[in-house]
Amino acid sequence: MRSRLPRTACLLRLIALCILLSHTAAYFGLTGREPLVFLPGPFSNEPPTGKAHLKQCEQMTLTRRQKRLCRREPGLAETLRESVRLSLLECRYQFRNERWNCSLDGRGSLLKRAFKETAFLLAVSSAALTHALAKACSSGRMERCTCDDSPGIQHREAWQWGVCGDNLKYSTKFLKKFLGQKRVSKDLRAQVDAHNINVGIRAVKSGLKTTCKCHGVSGSCAVRTCWKQLSPFHDTGRLLKYRYDTAVRVLSVTNAATGETELAGPRRHGQSLRTTDLVYLEDSPSFCRPSRYSPGTGGRSCAKDTSCQSLCCGRGYNTAMRLTSLSCHCQVRWCCHVECQTCVREEEVYTCKTA
Repeated sequence: MRSRLPRTACLLRLIALCILLSHTAAYFGLTGREPLVFLPGPFSNEPPTGKAHLKQCEQMTLTRRQKRLCRREPGLAETLRESVRLSLLECRYQFRNERWNCSLDGRGSLLKRAFKETAFLLAVSSAALTHALAKACSSGRMERCTCDDSPGIQHREAWQWGVCGDNLKYSTKFLKKFLGQKRVSKDLRAQVDAHNINVGIRAVKSGLKTTCKCHGVSGSCAVRTCWKQLSPFHDTGRLLKYRYDTAVRVLSVTNAATGETELAGPRRHGQSLRTTDLVYLEDSPSFCRPSRYSPGTGGRSCAKDTSCQSLCCGRGYNTAMRLTSLSCHCQVRWCCHVECQTCVREEEVYTCKTA
């Protein structure tokens, strides 16, 4: 198997951006090899000025062509970093109670295989990049795109389009250009990766809604102000987690009519493989004990009544007591503030045994 799908390789490199902005570095990205700064908050809506964005582009692990595109577009570097932040946070949140919890350890080995977890990583990364690009356009962080001004909705002549809409059309077009979309490879693994990348993009598209506000005498709605708006990325993450839970194991078949190879899976409920299904080629390991794919579940916190049995893989769990502080006995004071006392309470915590 000589090559992988080019756009898949580009996405892997993109999510493994080498961002060196402070003295503390963490590892994230699909390869888990390059040092990345984990930025806990969203970025500024203002695009970097002067040569700042050029420096940011050079600090990233991108192809030559991608760096050229990055230098031409002030604000793109910030957007790429925002997509890394989105995918990291969402992956960790969606798998917080799973044996594999989107751990950074073993990421490189994981991506060499075609597990369900690999499928999710590719999908959530492409979704985050699509979402971040669309938001960057509507917020004015990128110079070469603006609001979505082509709604294509009936009776739009009676509507006045206001409020800057999320430009998903530009986002998906630019994404294909940036990743260098090529003809689909005949390699089965490459086809699987390409399919899962597209599942992520479709998940973002499915969350695009039209939001309207009415204007007119006595709320007659004679005129409506409408705009396109993406769902919060957490909604996209939840959808992709459902796709992960219902992922389909596939194999390669030859289309008798065209002679080309296609992905195929078992028919479920009378339906063939759908373009929205996450797909994989091999069963995942248990992730219970340390391996080249994950650090295992030993020492992980769990909920006694809901997750300890599954998360601890039958090894049992340790119980400890800890003191936590919280606000209590709060009162509103004139005029405009709330005063609270600090209370301390004791609670049980549970962690999985290592052996």
